[in-house]
Amino acid sequence: MLPVQILKENAQEERDESARLSTFVGAIAIGDLVKSTLGPKGMDKILLSGEGDRQSVQVTNDGATILKAVG
Repeated sequence: MLPVQILKENAQEERDESARLSTFVGAIAIGDLVKSTLGPKGMDKILLSGEGDRQSVQVTNDGATILKAVG
């Protein structure tokens, strides 16, 4: 059976405490990004996409939509 390459060629592999810390920092960043959209007083976010004259604007308070636009 041939080995399967999961990571990109230039990807760095993290282990142990470094990997845990990276995951924790990523979770905090995602939480900070969408926490203002939650609850009955949740605020909308304005998402810009495209460049120059081809920019589009989307207003949403849906966390999944925001994360799709970012990632």
